[in-house]
Amino acid sequence: MMNFLVKTIANAGALAVAVWLVGEITLTGDSTGKKIGTLLLVALLFGLVNFLVKPLVKLLSLPLLILTLGLFTLVVNALMLLLTSWLADKLDLSFHVEGFWTAVLGGLIISIVSWALNVVLPDGD
Repeated sequence: MMNFLVKTIANAGALAVAVWLVGEITLTGDSTGKKIGTLLLVALLFGLVNFLVKPLVKLLSLPLLILTLGLFTLVVNALMLLLTSWLADKLDLSFHVEGFWTAVLGGLIISIVSWALNVVLPDGD
């Protein structure tokens, strides 16, 4: 359970950095508390998308992943971020990613920051 909380906090932090750095990734809210709550819900949603959908997409795109020596992973990460944005819109969460190239940049930032936070934060196992 602790590992799940650490990963969710790392995802929320990575999403916050992406929102801060990329102007076309937006998180709106009336107050700071509402923004933090929305960010945590989006982090949970993003983790769920990465847990359920991403392995299937990576398996189906395996030839492209091999052909591009793994660079197609950037496209897969962008698609997962766009899917999270779409689901957040359907769930009436105020998180939006504007366009594919914004999602590529956001996915790259989220991957780097999430990796760094997972290295620093305790594992909990």
